[in-house]
Amino acid sequence: MVVHATPEVLAAAAAARLVTRIVDVQAASGSASLVLTGGGIGIAVLRALANTQAATAVDWRQLDIYWGDERFLPNGDPERNDTQAREALLDRVDVDPARVHPMGTSDGPWGDDPDAAARAYEDLLLSRRRPEDRGPAPSFDICCLGIGEEGHVASVFPSSPAIYETERAVTAVRGSPKPPPTRITMTLPAIRCAAEVWLIASGPAKAAAVMMALRGAGEVQVPAAGATGRRRTLWLLDRAAAAKLPPELLTR
Repeated sequence: MVVHATPEVLAAAAAARLVTRIVDVQAASGSASLVLTGGGIGIAVLRALANTQAATAVDWRQLDIYWGDERFLPNGDPERNDTQAREALLDRVDVDPARVHPMGTSDGPWGDDPDAAARAYEDLLLSRRRPEDRGPAPSFDICCLGIGEEGHVASVFPSSPAIYETERAVTAVRGSPKPPPTRITMTLPAIRCAAEVWLIASGPAKAAAVMMALRGAGEVQVPAAGATGRRRTLWLLDRAAAAKLPPELLTR
């Protein structure tokens, strides 16, 4: 766990950490894979990444980019995570369009059918697995996640059907407690395929959920508690989000 003073410092530090990790993975294997998150702090990290000179160290052409969840809206809608990510970062660096993998849109080839779009994204993930990958998704190098006030990650909400999914990598979400109601999300089994899961949270409204997730709450109650990486689970917080944590957790 790393706690930073302010949301701005958190975003800048997370961006710098991302650069370092991506460069290390690319040096070792030639390419890297990254799962992006939306939300205020998630997009702030991407904006900070675009504005740091260190970003030139990343070989953007050798980076596969996925999303942990998406709002099932038309292509280019300003509320879509991929639209926001493109404006904050992806349109400003030399990514390979063939290696950028957005989730389906409500005006795409599957029509207004989130189940079909979810199956298509799941098929994509299955096709990207290597022989050594054992789960329902590739072994992403880094999966970034935000945290909701009630503890959701991606669009896996407490006590929702998605939290009970044990086999599917991607599922449609209807009746989301946060608008818009229809979404597509990776499930916890897919998230747990990642080598590293980074949970990034800022602000006092997240403090209770962060505390519950780190103090042993069940994933049905607090989905963030079930978002773990195969090799590493890293919590990146600002002081406000960490405010309810006891001293023994802050020194972990």
